[in-house]
Amino acid sequence: MARPVILLLGAAGQLGHELQRSLVPHGNVIARSHAALDLADPDAVVAAAREVRPAIIVNAAAYTAVDSAETEPERAHAINARAPALLAEEAKRIGAILLHYSTDYVFDGKSRSPYREDAATAPLNVYGASKRAGEEAIKAVGAHALIFRTSWIYATRGTNFLLTIKRLAAEREELRVVADQIGTPNWARTLAEATARVVDLGAGAMGERSGVYHLSSAGSASWFDFARAIVGDVVKPRVVLITSAEFPRPAQRPAYAVLDTIKFRSAFGFALPLWRAELERCTQSMVA
Repeated sequence: MARPVILLLGAAGQLGHELQRSLVPHGNVIARSHAALDLADPDAVVAAAREVRPAIIVNAAAYTAVDSAETEPERAHAINARAPALLAEEAKRIGAILLHYSTDYVFDGKSRSPYREDAATAPLNVYGASKRAGEEAIKAVGAHALIFRTSWIYATRGTNFLLTIKRLAAEREELRVVADQIGTPNWARTLAEATARVVDLGAGAMGERSGVYHLSSAGSASWFDFARAIVGDVVKPRVVLITSAEFPRPAQRPAYAVLDTIKFRSAFGFALPLWRAELERCTQSMVA
């Protein structure tokens, strides 16, 4: 059986790096990083899809600078909404399937129970609005597509909460961390491995399952809880809880954004482990 051609976009990012590693056993991966393909350039997006003619397009590229998006809404929209629409159009034209990642930030955080896929979206910031626009654009095209919403991604490379806390813990005696925003941390490798299991089903089975799914580890935490778990049981640095009001940011974040993953488990036959277990696995990988 011929190995499918997989076009991976955003290959140099936190998730994209792990996806490239996890997808190789499942197809001929053609990876494009931001340096090689700017998703803000619509002609380049179309040209990449037509040059490769993949069976599966995995779009891990995104404008993820949540605060910067407040002052760069056009670029955020170009990358997070227009580019996914173009990819969906190309996927439909060549009979491919698009696998695209979205975010918990499409929700307003007013719920106090995990969000299901059919919950009303009401993003609080430009980034969330651009990602919701991307979801809606993909749906409007009518291509075979899987949209995986996830949250709080961290990795052993790049810029993220895990590495920031580890760096600050080595420099400071006290860390002040927000405790009134609740979500679920997700290791990029865990998400990539789960994606690879889905891709292993084949393009046909993926197409039959087209739709929006919540892909996330189990459990929930505040940023304070996450920081405490990263630092561990130590005397210093002290991890001190603060409110969002004490740490103002340009973009408002949802107070609660835990994702219900029952639909994903039902469709694909597996669920992701508890976030604390994956954090431990990630930490062990850093010292191996």
